[in-house]
This record gives sequence, structure tokens and C-alpha cells, in this order.
Amino acid sequence: MGILNVTPDSFSDGGKYTEPAKAIARGLELIEEGADILDIGGESTRPGSDSVSEEEELARVIPVIEGIRKKSNCLISIDSMKAKVANESIHAGAEMVNDVSGLTSEAMRKVVKTHSVPVVIMHMKDSPKTMQNNPVYTALIDDIASFFQNRIDEAVKDGIEPHNIIIDPGIGFGKTAEDNFELIRKLDAFLPLGKPILVGPSRKSFIGFVLDLPENDRVEGTSAAVTAGILNGASIVRVHDVKEMKRVATIADYIRGIA
Repeated sequence: MGILNVTPDSFSDGGKYTEPAKAIARGLELIEEGADILDIGGESTRPGSDSVSEEEELARVIPVIEGIRKKSNCLISIDSMKAKVANESIHAGAEMVNDVSGLTSEAMRKVVKTHSVPVVIMHMKDSPKTMQNNPVYTALIDDIASFFQNRIDEAVKDGIEPHNIIIDPGIGFGKTAEDNFELIRKLDAFLPLGKPILVGPSRKSFIGFVLDLPENDRVEGTSAAVTAGILNGASIVRVHDVKEMKRVATIADYIRGIA
């Protein structure tokens, strides 16, 4: 899954692709580099970020989705917490929803059910604005597994097809650096839930915490995290550096014996 943020303030690539033409070109480049899914987001969810209006988010993502859809049949995911944004993005050509708020909105569940599209249920503690304010868990893995089971049960009860549900433990979303390493190390603890697992370690601060490197110099650290994630059960890896991580994933699959 290639990351395409059309925002002015995302933590790594904010401001680079705010113009639709540049964003479309970047999206097509990611597809050419090997992205199987293109995840397009119009609202930053970096720690401390503020939300934007539906209108602003739609103005950012819809032209990009439409432009890429005209030139590629790659699976497009809309990275949004807002039901209206997801709905209109699907009408524009998106075929998947990535909801970092964990599908807690009844309106979002209705959109996913109506369109029968895959949906990523991500775990986040609190909100992007406050999630890194001293996050604490009773038992990290058990707490998140319980959250997933509850969200899955509610989604299915509301008519979402079980095969359309993907889970993401939310690396960096209300977790300490130690929590993030534990999630990757114990990712297979979520396999009994019976859902594909997505992980998104790309360029995140837990890598910088250990290596003392800025966001755009964390490709090696991301490679290690992606490899470990795949070996521990991840089916989807969400990354900025698609060309490099496609190679990493290919070797990880060979090591895992499923290539």
C-alpha cells in the first residue's frame, strides 16, 4: 500500500503533493514502482494534528482520485475518518476505506456496507490531537485484540461482510516507541481474529527514536520493521518508499516460504 498524502501538514511528506497535478503524478509513480493499493488521504493524522472540514478534505482528495482513476485501475483506498468523504471518494473511484478511527462511526459503517468495499479498522488511542499524551495500556496486545473483536462484531452486526474487514494495530497511534516494537514483535497474536493484518511503520518516530534520524532518513529502519511485520503475519504494508519496500517484501515472502 503506497501512501499519498495530499495535505500541507502530514509528518513526512506534508506539502509536497497539495497540487492535484503533482499528487496525481506521484500516485502514478507509486503504482509504477509496484503499489498494489494507493492510499490517498486529505487530512493529517500525525500526533497533535487538527482536523479539517469535510469540504476541505473533499476538495483535496476528489480531484486526485478522479485523475488517477482515469489513468490506472489500481485499487484506490480513501484514508479518512469521515463518512461523507468516504462515500464521495467511492463515487469518484475509490474502492476501499482506511479508517484510522476504527470504524466507530455508524455512518461510516453504513457507507462500507452500502458499497460493499474492503475496510481497514485501525486501533488508535484517543484522537490524533491527543493520542501521544502519555498513552498507557493495561495489557497492550490484549487491549488491542479486545478492541478489534468488539469492532469486528459491531461491523458484522451492521451488515458489513466479514471478508471485507482488515485490521491494523495502529503503529504510532497512541503508542510509545516500546509499544510499537512490541506490536511488531507480537503481531501474530492478532492472527486468531481471522482477518488480514495491515501494518504501517513507514518512517515513523519509533524508528527515529532508536536510530536518531529524521523522517526522510529512515528507509533502513522501515525495511527492518516491514520485514519483521511480514514474517509475523502482516498481509499489507503501508509505506512511503514503495520501490524499496516492494523489494523488501519480496524477500520477506521468500523467507516466509510463500513467494
